[in-house]
Amino acid sequence: MNGYCFTFSNITLTALGSGALFWPAQKLLCVSDLHLGKSERRARIGDAVLPPYETRDTLSRLEHDLRTTKATTVICLGDSFDDLAAATALPEPERLWIAQLQAGRKWIWIEGNHDPGPVDLGGTHLTRLQILPLIFQHIADPAEKGELSGHYHPKLTLSTRGRSVTRKVFLVDKDRVILPAYGTYTGGLRSNSAMLQSLMQADTLAILTGPVPRPVPMPR
Repeated sequence: MNGYCFTFSNITLTALGSGALFWPAQKLLCVSDLHLGKSERRARIGDAVLPPYETRDTLSRLEHDLRTTKATTVICLGDSFDDLAAATALPEPERLWIAQLQAGRKWIWIEGNHDPGPVDLGGTHLTRLQILPLIFQHIADPAEKGELSGHYHPKLTLSTRGRSVTRKVFLVDKDRVILPAYGTYTGGLRSNSAMLQSLMQADTLAILTGPVPRPVPMPR
């Protein structure tokens, strides 16, 4: 499995190179900010048109992660769709694909700020979920501990061999993990931004996504 294992709240988690987080003891896969239907929404509002392949690409990577981990529970940490209209406009083949991924699995949609209401795609819809010792919600709450969240799409730029490389990252400290955006066309917020600096502690690790996930100190 292409991942980096770490201990959080006294349990072992694996940050996958794809941007998914796996809890082996629970056979639980967690992903955040899929933003399915982003190209459809941009076209609908008259924004710059994107190639309409991002939903299929995102679902293909999710299918691979489910096959590799053999996860029986999936938690989508909010902003699974770019907006509610994008969920409604999802083409039938993609709707069937999601149904196939859900078959035989417990599937939980955590509500986000882009998709605050339920969608007619099966699974359970919650604003927040607690599976001790962890809390799953879309936006980090500074008062929480043992929290997994998304929303901010953290990324980091490294200089290697005379060139800059930007990767999506997991941010991990003793109280929280902020997941990277899993969706194909999602941008990101630099990990040294004021917002992320205010949420994360001084010894935070940034775990790089990509072919070989690895931890580096979060830039300050």
